[in-house]
Amino acid sequence: MARTPKNQALGKALRQAREENGLTLRALAKRLERDPGVLSRWETGDRTPRPEQVAQVLTSLGVNGARYDEVVDLAHGADAPNWVATTLPAQRQQLEALIDLERRADQIIEVAPLVIPGLLQTSDYIAAVMEGGGVAKSEIDDRISRRITRRDAITGPQPAEVVVFIGEAALRQVVGSKAIMLDQLRFLGHMAAKPNVEVRIVPFASGWHPGLEGLFLITRSGLEEVVHLENRKSGLFLHEQADVKIYREAVGMVERVSRNAHESRAIIADLVRRMEERR
Repeated sequence: MARTPKNQALGKALRQAREENGLTLRALAKRLERDPGVLSRWETGDRTPRPEQVAQVLTSLGVNGARYDEVVDLAHGADAPNWVATTLPAQRQQLEALIDLERRADQIIEVAPLVIPGLLQTSDYIAAVMEGGGVAKSEIDDRISRRITRRDAITGPQPAEVVVFIGEAALRQVVGSKAIMLDQLRFLGHMAAKPNVEVRIVPFASGWHPGLEGLFLITRSGLEEVVHLENRKSGLFLHEQADVKIYREAVGMVERVSRNAHESRAIIADLVRRMEERR
């Protein structure tokens, strides 16, 4: 059975609950009268426990309340060909799963026609997006922290190869304020200079391409590829080979109409210079 983003998220949640109780796999297995090898495969996502088995583990570990409900919910449909998240708790779980996928990734590709890609956003830009989207102020700081954590995939000791395709509209759309956008574009130019980061601008004159259908991201770790889609109300993971192939082909189509990395850095630098002159 292939691992999925959802059963890997479930496994991580079970492992965290066990470790918080200071138990080894063997100790927990003894308490539950189960094979430690089975528990290990649950935690890695190589096998998916049934919801009642997850409930048994959590009860044994003293997990209850909202956290209990969220972890048990992960066990429902964990082997399905896609993972749709429509509630806030599920969206948080997906973000954590995305962060894990990005940290393990050899390559990350993101197509962002209208906004600066999440991996390359400044904290002020993130805050402006959250405020404009009506996110409760009490949640904004936590969401910023989680999203900034994603940058470890680029700047960590074993950074992924990152390729982002950004629509020209994202560079010119003022999010928050002109000062926030200027800082964001400066930061984008700084990140584009890193050896493992390739920024490609898709100009207005490029005509129709699949990127105009909306933002999407692909992570690759070894032979494992996962697509993540996000909109205002929901998030979606796709991991079936046929689905991933469609988005890989879309990347190729976007690449053909985008500027190369050198031209793209020049576009960003020119826009920064123009904004600085108007200050």
